[in-house]
Amino acid sequence: MANKSFKTNHSIKTNNSYLAGRQVKLKIQKTVRFLTRNYILTIFLACILFVGMVVVARTVFSKPTYVYVKVKVGQGLWWASTARPPIWLVDSIKKGDVALDLLGKPQAKILSKRYYRWYSSDQFDIYLTFKLKASLNKRTGEYLFNRSVLSVGSPIEIQFPRVDITGTVINISKTSFKDEYVEKIIYLVYQGGYYKDFPYRYDNIKIGDTYFDGQDKVFEIIDKSLEKNIWNVANNLTAQLFERDVETTQNIVVKAKVMLKKKGNALYYSDDYKVINNSLIPFATDNYFFENFVIRKIE
Repeated sequence: MANKSFKTNHSIKTNNSYLAGRQVKLKIQKTVRFLTRNYILTIFLACILFVGMVVVARTVFSKPTYVYVKVKVGQGLWWASTARPPIWLVDSIKKGDVALDLLGKPQAKILSKRYYRWYSSDQFDIYLTFKLKASLNKRTGEYLFNRSVLSVGSPIEIQFPRVDITGTVINISKTSFKDEYVEKIIYLVYQGGYYKDFPYRYDNIKIGDTYFDGQDKVFEIIDKSLEKNIWNVANNLTAQLFERDVETTQNIVVKAKVMLKKKGNALYYSDDYKVINNSLIPFATDNYFFENFVIRKIE
């Protein structure tokens, strides 16, 4: 009886295996007939599969190309006049942050961050340096990042884990940037900026105040002074003019040490402001903004 039961179970299992195999065979035959009748769909699916295999192969096996890119953070279109980034965005961007691609591999890294206050507002000019994993179009010589062309003046967007960065590309290099910085002494003058009954503009300037741009100390107040104004006073009887010192209204003179970027024979504060005599540049420390101060001398 036991032998008979074993044979029965074995026969059932054999029949089940046969039926399962036949069902699979029927499904394959049905699929082949469907694809044969709908050959256009078959060709379309084959093309998608082929393109997908090529993309995966290039992504996995191709050697990545890295480029170095400088970006000014903003809306992205350099000719569009928009508000500059606020302080909360400055604080959210961290040097060393890495953005990953779909395969979990690094595609962008922040190498440096510099930021400068824009005039008297709480807006900033932010300049970032990235190392990007890009692809090179050998035919045109163009670099592509996230399917967009990398070129000076073009917009760029990079999504990091905690911040979304958009901006304008201002420089591209195959190798890391070697910027040259020099220290200069400048004299800032506010013509008639001191009033005897309103001394606060002068008094609030503190010798030793500095500004740190995220990488270096780029501005430091080393001295300040007042210059008496000399007015011409006319004699009402003879109309003769006399020179007279005036103490109630005086010029404010600030001596400062600044770190400037050298580009050829020109000097720049940040990447946008050329430092020359009589130029008005938004210098600031952590405690003071130099509104209406003009460069009168560079040493």
